[in-house]
Amino acid sequence: MIVPALYAVFLYIATASLVTCAPTHQRARQDSSIVPDVVLKYAPILYLHSEETNFPTDLATFLDNVTPKTNYNPISNAPNPLTLSNINQLGADVYLTSNNDVTTSPTWLSGTAPDNSGRTTGKDSAIIVNYKKDSSIDVFYFYFYAFNPGTNVLSLPFLNFGNHVGDWEHTMLRFPSADSPPEAIWYSQHANGQAFRYSAVEKDADGVRPVVYVAKGSHANYAITGKHSHVIPNLNLPFGALEDYTNKGKRWDSVGSSWVYQFDASSGAFTALDGGPMEWLGFKGKWGDEAYPDSDKRQVDVFGQKKYVDGPTGPADKQLERKDVCPDNGIPCILRSILVPRAL
Repeated sequence: MIVPALYAVFLYIATASLVTCAPTHQRARQDSSIVPDVVLKYAPILYLHSEETNFPTDLATFLDNVTPKTNYNPISNAPNPLTLSNINQLGADVYLTSNNDVTTSPTWLSGTAPDNSGRTTGKDSAIIVNYKKDSSIDVFYFYFYAFNPGTNVLSLPFLNFGNHVGDWEHTMLRFPSADSPPEAIWYSQHANGQAFRYSAVEKDADGVRPVVYVAKGSHANYAITGKHSHVIPNLNLPFGALEDYTNKGKRWDSVGSSWVYQFDASSGAFTALDGGPMEWLGFKGKWGDEAYPDSDKRQVDVFGQKKYVDGPTGPADKQLERKDVCPDNGIPCILRSILVPRAL
């Protein structure tokens, strides 16, 4: 998910902005078997870290293991059972809170590792297509994980911050037109991310599908393997006090576990293109626990940095309508023509 960066406790303090909200009004469901060819042809291929322990998670399985809460208390009128078709009945102040103490590492928080063919079971992904007024097309590929185990400052395990239940990440491809290859790709990373020209990024064996490297634990998306500092948004140095790590571990082709939707920016409406449920896209609350209070023995607070933070908002809150390939969050959008950062 795009969340405020966990700034270095002793070396750095930086600020970052969350992306602003997109509207989430729903229209009557219109199932269709038609998915634009470019959506699947150029869909990214992901590589999870070889030591990853928190894998993609089926959305329905996640809902089976959480309780809607506000101010740490269950809400009285929550749908039961909670499903992807009724979750939109919950308010924006609701947190989908784990039924288990996350420090006990319940099995469902681990998700499902891709099999030898690169596929996962269930539905842990969503593809959202936005046809823009200038005839270009933005295609968002969203990925869901039940848990983000945070980041260690200076690689010290006792200085770990930013753990949260629920984790939404995404990549986005911008196409000049429906019959053109993509011109750019966006990789979500903590407070911001990186944009590259499509021609610059690594491709899968077919020479067409862009490759995404998923950071161990944090699930941030990168264009290359190695170390990635995320202290300063949009400036991923290959060293720093807070580092992500990527390598070519398990291959994941998320297309098989995705629903596909079309987004109408003028109305904020979604249309299901392959029969998937739409109601869950209208949930405006948090996909995870509320940050634990300081009185909770699990919580640690060092100079304002929390060990456990809020879960994320969902895909509709990730600026599905944006001018540049980057989110419009006040940080300059750099469209890179070379793959960076590289180790010195």
